[in-house]
Amino acid sequence: MIDPVQDARLDLNRRRRLGMVEAIWGEHKTADQIIAILERFSAAGELGLVTRVDGDKAAAVSRRLPAVQVHSEARCLSLGDLPQAPHGPSAVAVVSGGSSDRTVVSEAALALKLHGIGVDLVMDVGVAGLHRLLAQLPRLETARVLIACAGMEGALPTVLAGLVPQPVIGVPVSVGYGVSKGGRAALDGMLASCAPGLTVVNIDNGYGAAMAALRMLRSA
Repeated sequence: MIDPVQDARLDLNRRRRLGMVEAIWGEHKTADQIIAILERFSAAGELGLVTRVDGDKAAAVSRRLPAVQVHSEARCLSLGDLPQAPHGPSAVAVVSGGSSDRTVVSEAALALKLHGIGVDLVMDVGVAGLHRLLAQLPRLETARVLIACAGMEGALPTVLAGLVPQPVIGVPVSVGYGVSKGGRAALDGMLASCAPGLTVVNIDNGYGAAMAALRMLRSA
């Protein structure tokens, strides 16, 4: 019989090899599986990050593993002390089209904070009220990389990439009425962007956007 815990091949060398903390997908794992995996990370002296964990499962894990930190907005769990970000301007600004994008924004921000990266959250500056975004441009100029999360038609990353010189990573979010199709309209719009150099990750993939930003920062 397959043991779903022992069958998990944890990448305990990812930080040394790539400079990244490994993230564990929690949505399709039980609380028991998550606890066992986090304990293996802890025994190896590694930070643990679990994404896509609902409230009931998070509560079950934290009851049995009190050292776990529950990040409810990000739907994530972490185990281990988060490093301090350096003083000064935040290296990454995570920008959202609307407050409904907060879960994806929070996931991206948490993933960066686990790597000691300073994050500035700039919320609710979607293109439906373009003046809101333009008013924040001086603030965004201090960041080295921008992550732009947007649902509906997903226009925010394209507009940003046409206004600022920094790398912009677009994250389509599964927010929007009918034709938005769970974020597919935003994804297609970002992939078809006329703004040169825009990077796009998969729908709701805040963690993936954070790791793309981390690679950019480390390579620079």
